[in-house]
Amino acid sequence: MFHGTRPGWIEVISGVMFSGKSEELIRRVRRAVIARKQVQVFKSHLDARYAGLYNVTTHDGLTVEAEPVDSAEEIMRRRRAGTEVVAVDEVQFLDDGIVEVSNAMADRGVRIILAGTDVDFRGLPFGAMPTLMCIAEVVDKFHAICVVCGGPATRNQRLVNGKPATWESPVIMVGGRESYEARCRHCHKVPRQDEDQTALL
Repeated sequence: MFHGTRPGWIEVISGVMFSGKSEELIRRVRRAVIARKQVQVFKSHLDARYAGLYNVTTHDGLTVEAEPVDSAEEIMRRRRAGTEVVAVDEVQFLDDGIVEVSNAMADRGVRIILAGTDVDFRGLPFGAMPTLMCIAEVVDKFHAICVVCGGPATRNQRLVNGKPATWESPVIMVGGRESYEARCRHCHKVPRQDEDQTALL
């Protein structure tokens, strides 16, 4: 069962960009701090938007200090002995080792809060997020508002020069409002480079 004096568990905050994931992570971190818990916050080194590398920042400007990491193993290594809550933002950018690390820390009595985008710009599962959602005790899926029709947005629309990025584009491209929009299933567009070839499939 649990090792140590207190139970640990995993929480996943998932959803598309602009849905409030980082805002919710910051809210939970602040509540843990108010409750006098020992908290550490980490984020992928790939995300240096807005307030820079050493903060988790929402699109609206809320921030909390964070340690940038290159790998899941680094989180385990940097976790201090007395830390009771570990929060990780932009977890989709981390390697698959985050699953083992999260399980190990939860088994040792740590509360793990993970926030990440669950689908990539193509609408496919992103990184370790699907597995993390399966092993977590608590999963909250956030939606944004589709900028085209106003419906519930569950997709990240990547834009290049104002037009939808093609299917063949790289999966990871960090950006904000200039590069992405929240869209619903029906308004989300990911064209192939050769549309005529696609029509024949």
